[in-house]
Amino acid sequence: MAQNNIPVSEIYWSLSDKADKKFNRIRDSPFHARNRNDDYFNKVFKVYTQLWKFQQENRQKLVEAGVKRWEIGEIASRIAQLYYGQYLRTSEASYLLESYVFYEAILSREYFKEGSMQEINIANKQLRCIVRFLIVCLILNRKEMVHQMFNQLKLSVEEYKRFFQENDFKEWRQVVQEIVRFLKADTASVNMRPLRYSLILDSLLDSLPNVGSFEARRGLKLRDAILSSYHHNEVKFMELTLDTFRMLQCLEWEPSGSFYRASGRPNNENGSNMGQNGASLTNCISYSEDITDPTLPPNPRKAILYHPAVTHFISVLATTCEELPPDGVLLIYLSASGKIGKTFPLPSSSGTYMNSPENTGGSSHDVESDAHPTSSLSFPLDSPSSSVHNKGNRENRNSGFLWLGSRGNEGLNCLYPSDLIPFTRRPLFVIIDSDSSQAFKAIHGAEKGEPVTLLLSPSSPYSAVDSSRHPSGSQFTLFLTAPLQAFCHLLGLSGSNIDMDKYNKAEQFLNLSLNDWGSTLAASDTLDPAWAQVLYDPFLRRLILRFIFCRAVIACYAPTFRNKDFLPDCLPHLPESVSPLTTASQTVVFQIAQVFDVANHFIFSDLPENIHAIDKLTTIRVPDTHEADLGSEMCFAFKKL
Repeated sequence: MAQNNIPVSEIYWSLSDKADKKFNRIRDSPFHARNRNDDYFNKVFKVYTQLWKFQQENRQKLVEAGVKRWEIGEIASRIAQLYYGQYLRTSEASYLLESYVFYEAILSREYFKEGSMQEINIANKQLRCIVRFLIVCLILNRKEMVHQMFNQLKLSVEEYKRFFQENDFKEWRQVVQEIVRFLKADTASVNMRPLRYSLILDSLLDSLPNVGSFEARRGLKLRDAILSSYHHNEVKFMELTLDTFRMLQCLEWEPSGSFYRASGRPNNENGSNMGQNGASLTNCISYSEDITDPTLPPNPRKAILYHPAVTHFISVLATTCEELPPDGVLLIYLSASGKIGKTFPLPSSSGTYMNSPENTGGSSHDVESDAHPTSSLSFPLDSPSSSVHNKGNRENRNSGFLWLGSRGNEGLNCLYPSDLIPFTRRPLFVIIDSDSSQAFKAIHGAEKGEPVTLLLSPSSPYSAVDSSRHPSGSQFTLFLTAPLQAFCHLLGLSGSNIDMDKYNKAEQFLNLSLNDWGSTLAASDTLDPAWAQVLYDPFLRRLILRFIFCRAVIACYAPTFRNKDFLPDCLPHLPESVSPLTTASQTVVFQIAQVFDVANHFIFSDLPENIHAIDKLTTIRVPDTHEADLGSEMCFAFKKL
């Protein structure tokens, strides 16, 4: 009875204050702790549900009491941020979907529009809402909405700059430039297949023969991933770099529904038909059909670390290893320079690069490198003669590191291979994308309990493309996340000059070839147990098979032919049957090169006499032969560059 005498506005502000306090607490909590904040998230969400329902039921009274329209929009924005934060903690696509629905409703109903012309604080809220929605759209791969929101952001910044002349909006103009660089760098993926794992486009588990080893029967699954990049002046949007963005996408399931259909838009202004999330229930159902698929397993949980300190990275790694499920494997993706104080060219909005005073070249992110083969490489690449157990080489590798810092003490900002060894008590799948990647071979053989699998980038990646026109992040990471796009980029082919019929034909052949390589690995008697225990995880298997393709392409590419500095490596060694210069591997590269009429850019030392172009094949299958003479000096070169 007493509550009935309390003014509606006081109840509203009391609920709002309570919700804000809980929101601030969960916003500041770490994203990498498994299930630690789920209960508190439910409490916060319950409070915001009450607040949202209360303002719906008393909208007119609240407006009369002085509640502004932008304050209602602020509630919706907080709910959208809650959903996005929970997606970062859990990698569950449904949370990302809910965040999308809220942000679209906020912007389509222009909650902040009117107030943004009166107060600069509200103008900043509008801009922040657009930027957060942009990130959600990027992750959801809704490219049309990305460009629509980018145009809205650019126009809004210019409009507010004219309206609030005492502020130059410099920081927001820098954000616009970041987006320009990011979208230009990511244009290679436009109108091509999604980076997510697709049950329609990618291989199925049922297509692999059984591996009889005990390790394979363990059935380890990718449960967690730590994705971290630390390069100065790298292409990024907010705290999402281009390379971590690609890896993030690569480690998620693509929904099998009609994901790319045009999205609807909530049109109920007062929210009378809204559920607890504030969007139309009908609209939510249609969105859920788009992105949620009950037949798919959950996405691996991912922690994205932008420019972490070494101590912070190790702290996150320790927490993740401690909480890793018994059947889980942890993927660690690290992209950083191996040289202290090394920086990289920063692309401007026009696509050109601004010189950096400390740019020394040589990294996968320094795509201006114009290196040439200088040494001869003896094959096979995985021969025991190149074993990491060579004492002298191990001592040399121990001096390598990843530079996670700007300036300062070397030991404080350097991540050494030995820093990862204590965590090898749990299964690790490690990807190192760096010019000092070879130093991390020291981990192999020094594990504390579980064998570690390592995919290592070349120490000197090669690019024949003028980087000022095609900034594209790491070549090695691109091969692991979008192998055919990486192949085209290596040859200087961009989205604007690629025949899509040829591209689709090559894509189909590559998928078949990757499946054949997977079958070859599963049937091999020499497959190392470390690989066998992760082969049946779809995400890890796909990374392994794309690594094999990457190595084969670079091994046959004329400018890098037989030069080990340009080749990626892996430990433990993969079977000889998938070595880069076997007849089977060369055939894959030749067939794809033939599709794009670029076979003259490669050197093939062992091709079948009856080889045909793909369009002349009635059945596309990679020859299954192990008879390649890998040490042969007789090479069949179509035409050198």
